[in-house]
Amino acid sequence: MRAIGYQQPGTIDRTEALVDIELPDPNATGRDLLVEVKAVSVNPVDTKVRAGSGSIHGDWRVLGWDAAGVVRAVGPEVRGFEPGDEVFYAGSIGRDGTNAELHLVDERIVGKKPASLDWAEAAALPLTAITAWEALFERLSVRTPVAGAAHALLIVGGAGGVGSMAIQLARQVPELIVIATASRPETQAWVGELGAHHVIDHRQPLARQVANLGIGAPAFVFSTTHTDEHIEQIAELIAPQGRFALIDDPKTLDVVPFKRKSVSTHWEFMFTRSMFETADMETQGQTLSAIASLVDAGEVRTTLTERFSPINAANLKRAHQALESTTARGKIVIEGWQ
Repeated sequence: MRAIGYQQPGTIDRTEALVDIELPDPNATGRDLLVEVKAVSVNPVDTKVRAGSGSIHGDWRVLGWDAAGVVRAVGPEVRGFEPGDEVFYAGSIGRDGTNAELHLVDERIVGKKPASLDWAEAAALPLTAITAWEALFERLSVRTPVAGAAHALLIVGGAGGVGSMAIQLARQVPELIVIATASRPETQAWVGELGAHHVIDHRQPLARQVANLGIGAPAFVFSTTHTDEHIEQIAELIAPQGRFALIDDPKTLDVVPFKRKSVSTHWEFMFTRSMFETADMETQGQTLSAIASLVDAGEVRTTLTERFSPINAANLKRAHQALESTTARGKIVIEGWQ
């Protein structure tokens, strides 16, 4: 099968950073599905792993987690899928990725593709949708108000892939006020289109801007990027007994200022369940089914903003470079094989 891989981690500007290669076709065993990949999207985890981690086994490391495709074979223990099913999923960080014509994935973290979306539109969703869903509904419990606080959520980094999904999912909670940050006119317009009630600029002090909205101190804050730069402002603006979640990787994170407000802090890492094969691993497949239903009902839309074709090393390099520029909004998807 065709695939895109690398042997040594490093920067994307190297000739060998990502290479078109041929690998043996994999075989489905246990609870695995063998999926014919139709489209993949790129996430920050792709660039981070490429820059810092070598191969899992063998000579080549294949990246890619988001995918949409068709089930071609199932392992003997699979019960929820059969060949011909159209699926979407985010894979496992502990296995080779989706930048290949054929890919193995555990059925417990797979959902049926939304019928109303094409391959690229569907591939844009899984990783960011699961991350946003788990952060909002499992870590922050945004459906449960905080006594005395404004029933409001601040999303730091609203125009990114996760932020774009978090805005839409938060809007599914009645009476929850959604505040999103964005700094450029095009990204401010984007988060407004996705449903944010208020848009503020994360290049300016956050606490003053939130106070000027006149809604009170938000119960919830979800930080998707540059958390270390905003943590003092977040501690100032969040309500007493509020809940705070983050997904990025700050070198240091001083949450001592949260103590006087008894603010709870939650990490969200959507690969935890698949890495450790937790007892509730199948909830990620269930989450994708819920997302697909919301999409097909017109309540949530794809966050696809750019398509590249075909799936090859050159286009994946373009996508990595765009993501590392930190100016991307929504998701970049690469679709089809030459």
